[in-house]
Amino acid sequence: MRNHRDFIAETDFDRDEVIETLALARELKEWSDKRDEPAPLKGQTWGLIFHKPSLRTRISFEVGVNQLGGNCIYITENEIQLGKRETIHDAAKVLSRYLGGIIIRTFSHADVEKLAFHADIPVINALTDLLHPCQIMADILTINEKLHRCEDFKIVYLGDGNNITNSWLNLSRLLGFELVVATSAETLPDMEIFNQAKAAGRSSVSISHDPKEAVKGAHVIYTDVWASMGQKDQLAAKVQALQAFQVNSELVSKADKNVIVMHCLPAERGREITDEVMDGPHSVVFDQAENRLHAQKAVMTILQEAK
Repeated sequence: MRNHRDFIAETDFDRDEVIETLALARELKEWSDKRDEPAPLKGQTWGLIFHKPSLRTRISFEVGVNQLGGNCIYITENEIQLGKRETIHDAAKVLSRYLGGIIIRTFSHADVEKLAFHADIPVINALTDLLHPCQIMADILTINEKLHRCEDFKIVYLGDGNNITNSWLNLSRLLGFELVVATSAETLPDMEIFNQAKAAGRSSVSISHDPKEAVKGAHVIYTDVWASMGQKDQLAAKVQALQAFQVNSELVSKADKNVIVMHCLPAERGREITDEVMDGPHSVVFDQAENRLHAQKAVMTILQEAK
């Protein structure tokens, strides 16, 4: 019988737990400048398995584990070739004997699910090709700070239908808001996840191929790179398909006058977003980046308390 919880997808939490996570993240953010911050991971070592390059994810998790009283081991693909050098089952069982938790950033979502199934300790998805739940928790924390609400807003995601899009669709099953995915017919999100979000009925979820129409009345505009890691060979085709979906000043002017503009970073400036917008008064991209730390600390604390 499992005596722990994982965070592999947004839907591993229910609505109340998302609200609880946001409240705890805000509390931990206030505590971050104090020396007597809570230390729920004291005496634990967490493993960071990273098969993809990282700036925000690795550093925010390492700092977060340390601030919560724990230690980290950074593990590359050279050390753990999941399912190749040894089975995922065996790796999960061995790591469970050493570590307090596993944070994994890799390509295959199925591998992360299998790792979590066999592990006896919490496993956190720090990004797969399908989902990026930790980013979305930081995003909704940022929206909560800027708009003073975590529901009843309109967010328009512009660009490639990728893991960020899929994660926003998952979140729309838990919190109530209007989500418009503005993308081309060639760059749609995972349609199974889209249909699940639509069927859940908690949020208004739609796809638009008209970016100027989509952003009307938007409280949040969100974008990401047009070709994610592992998909750079598709860049030319995606640039051709998504040119009309660039986040620029003209597009931002058609949204709500107090709209906030988000990007999960890294950005390819001048492609999916212009310098003028990213560095402009509507941009909150660096607040998002900071909030990765606080949201992830809240997730780790909640998973630790569930053990």
